[in-house]
Amino acid sequence: MNTDISFKRINKLAIPALIAGIAEPLLSITDTAIIGNINENATESLAAVGIVGAYISMLIWVFGQIRSAISSIISQYVGANKLDEIKTLPAQAIAIIVVCSLLVVAVSYPFAKQIFQFYNASGQVLTYCITYFKIRIFGFPFSLFVFAIFGIFRGLQNTFYPMIIAIIGALLNIVLDLAFVYGIEGFIEPMYIEGAAYASVIAQITMAILSILLLIKKTDISLKIETKLHQEIPKLLGMIGNLFIRTIALNTALYFATAYATGYGKEYIAAYTIGLNIWLLGAFMVDGYSSAGNILAGKLLGAKEYKTLVLLSTKLIKYGLITGIIIATFGFLFYNFIGLIFTKEPLVLEQFYHVFWIVIITQPISAITFIFDGMFKGMGFMKYLRNVLIFSTGFVFIPTLLFFDWLDCKLVAIWIAFTLWILARGIPLIIKFRRTFLPLANS
Repeated sequence: MNTDISFKRINKLAIPALIAGIAEPLLSITDTAIIGNINENATESLAAVGIVGAYISMLIWVFGQIRSAISSIISQYVGANKLDEIKTLPAQAIAIIVVCSLLVVAVSYPFAKQIFQFYNASGQVLTYCITYFKIRIFGFPFSLFVFAIFGIFRGLQNTFYPMIIAIIGALLNIVLDLAFVYGIEGFIEPMYIEGAAYASVIAQITMAILSILLLIKKTDISLKIETKLHQEIPKLLGMIGNLFIRTIALNTALYFATAYATGYGKEYIAAYTIGLNIWLLGAFMVDGYSSAGNILAGKLLGAKEYKTLVLLSTKLIKYGLITGIIIATFGFLFYNFIGLIFTKEPLVLEQFYHVFWIVIITQPISAITFIFDGMFKGMGFMKYLRNVLIFSTGFVFIPTLLFFDWLDCKLVAIWIAFTLWILARGIPLIIKFRRTFLPLANS
């Protein structure tokens, strides 16, 4: 089998994946921009959205790893021309993740106050955190359901339908945010931070409905749950377990960053929220090429096309680096304008612009790391990814943050730690890939 990795083929997968990938950060970034411009308690509301957004992102990243696990297994079966042997796996995988998500909601909802006190939230910020969270958490099971179906489509080498679902969800969220947060005179009373939460949940439910309809109508994948577990379930659970531990390490870094920013004061956490959302948006834009690497690497490994796999990595590095540089250039060109989209508060903007340059220069670095991260997920190398994340968080991110915090660098400390963390994640992946596949490609 000769797998096409031309520029056209890669972008046919990458561009729709890019658009689909920014759906979740767009939900948060839309809430951030609209909430940051309300007239009353904007700084406190913006801080609350950032804290809750960090926690919910943690949950989604931890449990949403099933997308990568499903995609990896299905794409390898596609590469080996054995798709018929895998058709009953997705339904069982979806059932597992839905049950887990409902348990998370049941456990976390009653302890909302304690969760956000753990993030250093207090006073009015804590009150807003609880209000926002107790609505938005109900969208969590629907988000995971969508992630699982996106993983199925990716494994089938299809990123078009996830793109359509994501576009509809993001646009709906923007419209509902404007209507619910600010209100429509004579029709809807302004709901402020509660309105933003309701808008996100409705958008997530809509995306889940569209996902199941397209999966049923456009694929041969059955959603009937067989009582006999598929033979790949143990492998799937092993992958999810390694990714689960890996993502706990990832979110340990995010927790420390959010907790320290919150401890510095409400202006700092508000500025950090804006920076983090912009950083995540850039990361998910680069994730289009990471997704293409995920999809194609799994297929090429299944087909044992090692030379093509090495060539794919070279091409993706080039495309990802160019994308990262374009994002960084855009950030510098509109440097003084971008912060004003999210808030007009002078103290928040002062802290944001103090660190925004670091957020920008990390984009090309992140591009390379995320591309290899995607390829390793596609090939099923979850254990190695787990170990790299544990090392980079425990021995790079946390010590760096503590050292620069000791120097009283505040938000600068957080973003220096993020930059070194990304480097510590990417370099070992490049070394491991080349040591593993260059000899196979040349044999």
